Amino acid sequence: MLSQFTPENGKACLKDFFDVPTDVYPVGRLDFDSEGLLLLTNDKTLNHRLLHPSFAHEREYRVQVEGLITNEALQLLATGVNIQVDGKPFKTAAAKAARLPEHISIPERKPPIRFRQNIPTSWIKLIITEGKNRQVRKMTAAAGFPTLRLIRYRLAGLTIDHMLPGDMIDMIQNEVYGKLGLLSQL
Repeated sequence: MLSQFTPENGKACLKDFFDVPTDVYPVGRLDFDSEGLLLLTNDKTLNHRLLHPSFAHEREYRVQVEGLITNEALQLLATGVNIQVDGKPFKTAAAKAARLPEHISIPERKPPIRFRQNIPTSWIKLIITEGKNRQVRKMTAAAGFPTLRLIRYRLAGLTIDHMLPGDMIDMIQNEVYGKLGLLSQL
C-alpha cells in the first residue's frame, strides 16, 4: 500500500486500512514496495525531530538482497557508497552493515517477492542515519547486491518487535518520545 492517506493510481493507501483522525499523517514514507515501521502522528515537533538531517536518528532495515552478500560489499556499505539523489552524485554516510542469520523469522510478504530458483539471496541488517529517497535500495545496488525485500525494522528505539504486518499500536506522547530518546524535547 502507499504510505499516505490519499489514494493514487488505484493503489491502496493507509485510509483503506486505518481509521485515524484527519490531522494524523505518516512520519517519513516507505516506498510502495517496502514494508515495516511507519509512525503515524499529529505532532509536528516530532515530525521535525525525526526527519531533519541534523538529528541523525538511526533507521534500521532488514534487507533481502539478490546473491550471497560478501564481506567486501558489507564493508563498502559500512564506509559509504556513491549513489544518485535528485540526479546528483551523493556519498552516503558511514552505516552499520551485517549479515543476518540464514533462518531469521520474518513474516511472509503479500504478494511475495520474485523467486528465482538458481539465484541465492541473503538477508542483511543495515543501519543508516540519513533518509534519502530510496537510499537503502540505491546503496545495496551500488554494492552489487540489488534489494529484493526491504523492511524498516527500527527507528531510534521504536521497533516492530512482536508486531505483524497491518498491526497498529497506540502510544502516548511520553512513551513515543522516550523510545526515540526525545524526552528532553517535551
